[in-house]
Amino acid sequence: MSIRNERPVSAEQINAALSALGAEPVTDQEAGSEGSQEGDRLRLLGNLLAKTELEITTATRLSEEGEIEDVLDTMLGWADQLGPDPGLAVNVLTNRLQRTAMQVSDSDAEEPPPGREASFAAAMTALYTFSAQLHADRGDIEGTRRALGGAEEALIDVMQGMHDLRAAIGDTAEEDEGSAGQP
Repeated sequence: MSIRNERPVSAEQINAALSALGAEPVTDQEAGSEGSQEGDRLRLLGNLLAKTELEITTATRLSEEGEIEDVLDTMLGWADQLGPDPGLAVNVLTNRLQRTAMQVSDSDAEEPPPGREASFAAAMTALYTFSAQLHADRGDIEGTRRALGGAEEALIDVMQGMHDLRAAIGDTAEEDEGSAGQP
């Protein structure tokens, strides 16, 4: 994997991008009135990512025919920026899956509802599967096995969460079997 930009963007540059997009940056409140510091860089990047994702979501609502082209245009822009490096693409996707899993699991409930748990596990299944393929591509058999083990465990959690959600709505396999053949 290679990252083409040897010098990462500064907090000031990220702040400027946020301002240009009309987004008020949210930084660490303890930083005081000095503005964005380099310690805020990752949080500011998260702000920029959220603003960009919201803009894309607004522009690519899949409610009517033909709008899939908007999603494809977005993907083409993403690919243009990323370039032809498949390792970098997998790294970016893995990072995105980690964020997605964290966002899905973010709940005020002590125990998240089964649909949320299953969705979290689905994102983790994809993440572990990507990881397994990366390890396999590098010839790392043990790393591949560990990642596949994680994917299998997460996949079991997906199935369990789906079952629990079915049970929560009274749609269990036992009831379906008992009513087989009945109108």
